[in-house]
Amino acid sequence: MDENLLQSKSTEELFQLYRQSGDIHLKQEIVLRYSGMVKTIAIQLRGVYVSFTDMDDIINEGIITLMQAVDRFDPEKNVKFESYASLRIRGAVVDLARKQDWVPRNVRKLGKSIDQTFSELYFKLGRYPVDEEVAECLGISLEKYYKALSETNLFNILSLDALVDGLQEDGPNEKFLKDANAEIMPAKSLEKKELHSLLKDSVEGLRQNEQIVISLYYKEELNMKEIAQVMGISEPRVSQLHSAALKKLRVNLEGYYAG
Repeated sequence: MDENLLQSKSTEELFQLYRQSGDIHLKQEIVLRYSGMVKTIAIQLRGVYVSFTDMDDIINEGIITLMQAVDRFDPEKNVKFESYASLRIRGAVVDLARKQDWVPRNVRKLGKSIDQTFSELYFKLGRYPVDEEVAECLGISLEKYYKALSETNLFNILSLDALVDGLQEDGPNEKFLKDANAEIMPAKSLEKKELHSLLKDSVEGLRQNEQIVISLYYKEELNMKEIAQVMGISEPRVSQLHSAALKKLRVNLEGYYAG
């Protein structure tokens, strides 16, 4: 099929023609149109895979998953392709990370305990608990607490990620907030603008150094080492601030859903 003719077709028309003919050129055009989404997801989830592979490998995996999604997508189910494909691509990245099994079970268990304790103290005190309060409540040293924060970074990213899925909104933290998924939102539905406003307020409520880390990581797309150099602090400290910020944001969202 002529390239200009392909480009003039809507995505819906391309899918209809592809279902009828199986023409590989139609499939390639669809994949090309959504290839940018793969990179966006790879950037969003880099904290999940950065310890064992690079972004190029993740993008390649995402493109393969995108191609599979084109073949498996059913337009009659009244689900947008970008939502369906995004869900599959994100799932592929997370599955790849989980197969590495780089977070030991005992560390994962402690991470869950920290999350639970942090949430309980937040609602009990009416404010974000400081690190010392969480560590004391858990009966562990501050050093062990900070180590657990760093080691459970994947857990925190995925936990928050599950809460913000479905959001598409431009703004100062769009790399952090943007996602094409609408399929795994929590049961209590939120208007996108409402959720964006809630997250924006939550980010502004973070400590200044936590806001800086979130902005540098998700907006400026710096890695932990680069952020450490910019802020003049250690890389483990950056990881601690990142984990703490995600916990606070997640608590705010959970409180909203529970309310």
